[in-house]
Amino acid sequence: MNKTKTLTYVWSRSIRLFHWINVITISLLIVFGLIIFNSKTLGVSVDAKILLKTIHVSIGYIFAINLIVRLVMGFIGSSNEKWSQTLPFMKGYKKELTDFKRSPKQVYTGHNPLGKLMVLALLIAMTVQMATGLILAGTDIYYPPLGQHFAKSIAVDETQLDAIKPYSKVNVDEERYKQLREFRSPIITAHVYAFYALLALIPLHILGVIIGERREKSGLISAMITGYKFLPKKL
Repeated sequence: MNKTKTLTYVWSRSIRLFHWINVITISLLIVFGLIIFNSKTLGVSVDAKILLKTIHVSIGYIFAINLIVRLVMGFIGSSNEKWSQTLPFMKGYKKELTDFKRSPKQVYTGHNPLGKLMVLALLIAMTVQMATGLILAGTDIYYPPLGQHFAKSIAVDETQLDAIKPYSKVNVDEERYKQLREFRSPIITAHVYAFYALLALIPLHILGVIIGERREKSGLISAMITGYKFLPKKL
């Protein structure tokens, strides 16, 4: 056993839970999103497409709640849960980045400077996905939190909102529905590009973790399961 290193508790249970819920929900959202995106090519029926979107949105709610909890935790959490320890624009980051360039093999209690940049990029992409996804859920299959609002905006008879269904023209004003589709067009674009960003960032994140583990030899990968890293005693 290396006497110069010791097991150090780094990642709280909350951080680890957030991470793995994120891994599962994003993986499922990517799978269902790709099927929906290519539904015409795959010959998916309208009813099946509605079901796929319903499942996609339901998983999206779990993803959104998990992300919101993490965003709040960054302000009220402790230790490495805080944004001051996690994001690259906090005090001392410039010096940290300079030191990292000089000695890239040094070990960090939390994220290294490049890891912090990746966290920021992932958070931005995920937040855009969450915000646009919640809007699209309301404009597409009339799900909360905005579904009732959008259904009312296109209804011929506002007392019969239950009659408004996805891909149905019952109780739908065609002109206002057209305006709704125009409103959602740039939101779809943002949702799709944030999706592409995640597809690029996720493998880069995994590659960065692997490279970081090879350099630090601190149990970087297992730490997201156990919470502990194998750090030099001086840290």
